[in-house]
Amino acid sequence: MTPAEPRTLGRSGIEVSALGLGCWAIGGTWTFLGSPGGWSAVDDDESVRALRRAHELGVTFFDTAANYGAGHSERILGRAFAGQRDDVVLATKFGYRVDEAQRAVSEFEEPTSDAELESRIRQELAASLRRLGTDHIDVYQLHVGDLPAEQALRMVDVLADLVREGKIRAWGWSTDDAASIRALADAPGFSVVQHGLSVLGYEDPAVLALCDEFNLASINRSPLAMGALTGKFTPSTTFADDDQRSRAAWHPAFAAGRPTADWLTRLDAVRDVLTSDGRTLAQGALAWIWARSPRTVPIPGFKTVAQVEENAAALAAGPLTRAQMAEIAGILDGAAVG
Repeated sequence: MTPAEPRTLGRSGIEVSALGLGCWAIGGTWTFLGSPGGWSAVDDDESVRALRRAHELGVTFFDTAANYGAGHSERILGRAFAGQRDDVVLATKFGYRVDEAQRAVSEFEEPTSDAELESRIRQELAASLRRLGTDHIDVYQLHVGDLPAEQALRMVDVLADLVREGKIRAWGWSTDDAASIRALADAPGFSVVQHGLSVLGYEDPAVLALCDEFNLASINRSPLAMGALTGKFTPSTTFADDDQRSRAAWHPAFAAGRPTADWLTRLDAVRDVLTSDGRTLAQGALAWIWARSPRTVPIPGFKTVAQVEENAAALAAGPLTRAQMAEIAGILDGAAVG
């Protein structure tokens, strides 16, 4: 086994640990477009302990969004790393309207002019900087994944200006649309794509190919399929009404508020390979992602110190071997044919 080596975030030159943390769940309860957008209640003190423990264990990359908890996740990150800003790489996202007082997020509305668009982006950035307690964002990402590329292209000049001004170091887009990524891939400062990736799917291979073509980082959301790849769920598992997974039909691991039998069956089929060399299932799923491409930085979510410790321990074991990757591919291909 070879430890997972640090990654460079594409053309930005920013170096991060091979594992990041996704900070959606620690945003707590909030509403997104009128529906619950969080993962049930959280303990903010535990969130802070978990973030600090991750850093102690070698994690340097932390990904959040203005959305998460309508700013609450950003505030928790700012609290956790006050006085240690230079020791961590912070990524956040923009594009929706955030009402902190109501803990509510509403949809993106196309500005009527470029001046209005620039003003809105700068206002959103200022709000994120305030909540994070910092004077710059390392990676600033457009969060509206299905925004038409022509609208995203209108943002290029202001984002490039923000890089030159030192308010952001690099920027990217959280989207799974390969055509949209290609439209922006050559833009100044564009260095990161955040997209779905996991051992059981939720991936468009064209996205990783574009990352290779344009020297972009691959930030991987849902690397553990919102917990479905940890081995902790059964077909009868249910979630609280205010837990995102109770309505996450957009993710193939969930349907009708439960984990899908298909994902659980396929996970069981590759269990022995993923847990080889003493790994847990979660650690094996992360190891698969590191072996998938040297550009990948999985960002599993968390709510507890114990979850962080388990995931961070995967760094020491590093990626799966080529033989293990081939064995998993053969098993899953066979399952698909069957």
